[in-house]
Amino acid sequence: MAQLGKRNLLTIVRSAQPGLYLDGGTHGEILLPGKYIPAGATVGGKLDVFVYRDSEDRLVATTQQPLATAGELAYLQVAGINPRVGVFLDWGLEKDLLLPMREMDGPLNPGDYAVVMVVLDDRTDRLIASARFNRRLDQVPPPYHEGESVRLLVASKSPLGFNLVVNNAHRGLIYHTDITGKLRIGDVVEGYVRSIRPDGKLDLALGQAGYRRIGGMMDKVIEVLTAKGGHLPYHDNSIPEEIREVFGMSKKAFKQAIGALFKERRIYIEPDGIRLMPPDESK
Repeated sequence: MAQLGKRNLLTIVRSAQPGLYLDGGTHGEILLPGKYIPAGATVGGKLDVFVYRDSEDRLVATTQQPLATAGELAYLQVAGINPRVGVFLDWGLEKDLLLPMREMDGPLNPGDYAVVMVVLDDRTDRLIASARFNRRLDQVPPPYHEGESVRLLVASKSPLGFNLVVNNAHRGLIYHTDITGKLRIGDVVEGYVRSIRPDGKLDLALGQAGYRRIGGMMDKVIEVLTAKGGHLPYHDNSIPEEIREVFGMSKKAFKQAIGALFKERRIYIEPDGIRLMPPDESK
């Protein structure tokens, strides 16, 4: 059976003037309009399509890829406003996605962006957007483990850092002190679970977990050191803001990186900073 709001692999049942009709199971035949028919499509073959409702409430298919499917979050731009209904968002399809007034988290103007979840509305059986998606996230304690790689979407700012949505399902937090570089609302980034609190909430970090992440930080330190002549006045007692500005990483990551480089005999750690080890002295 075809799933509304998802991508489906559907069989072509017949061809007609409007386009191709696909087998939607209990939904019956679903039209794929002629302008979306890919080359080589024939009756009996299968097509990967997205299924949603058109302006007349009919199920239709498209080979276009929306910026988010049902249950996913995205950072979408306001394409139009109807004061009595809500705002319409550009989600990559010909028909804009409605963000109803009841699902808005604050006023929006044309051109603004909002983090929303695409949901199947129980009232209308139509796809809508929701900026009030916290209640729709999984309330069951997350099954993640420390160090697990996750997909993160930056949802909002917090006095402590940024609130993130993990794998479109759970909330998490990254602290200001653990942010490397610039982080903006709507960014989708790679990260990992740093720790799981007793209440099940997640503390997160950017980048890759384990040695792969530290390896990247080590390479960055060597790159900056080399560019600056092999010596820099930064060490364990340096100010975190200076570390972030020069190396683009948190002080904790910096300390881990230089510690690993020292163990590999690639740098000296001196009272006044760090220094590249000459090739003939390194391993």
